[in-house]
Amino acid sequence: MMPVRRNQNWLPSIFNDFFDNDWMVKANATAPAINVFETEKEYKVELAAPGMTKEDFNIHIDEENNLVISMEKKTENKEENKKEGRYLRREFSYSKFQQTMILPDDVDKDKISAQVENGVLNVNLPKFTEQEKEKAKKFIDVK
Repeated sequence: MMPVRRNQNWLPSIFNDFFDNDWMVKANATAPAINVFETEKEYKVELAAPGMTKEDFNIHIDEENNLVISMEKKTENKEENKKEGRYLRREFSYSKFQQTMILPDDVDKDKISAQVENGVLNVNLPKFTEQEKEKAKKFIDVK
């Protein structure tokens, strides 16, 4: 008879099997939630950013005319001596995040604005007006 090794750590596998299945999909803990809202005049992007400031964000249009939102929280990890105990695990941080969004054709890229307010990054993407859309049409003369 062959010796069999048995692991005694059955408890973590029960939790993993229960929480990481089709009923309860494991959430991506590193990506903040993003909402996109459309009105007649603009699109609004809301990104959950608790504890972030405007200095933590970089928002730009890339070479393919996509909106790129990136954030990086630069924090120093200082080990603090606690009199009562010590941390066994610390997860209080979003360190780095980047999201690229394809912009619709009706967004006026020159008028995009952003602000951080109450832990939410708000990016306003104004739409072209009807007059601006007509000006943007290119007509090609046939020779």
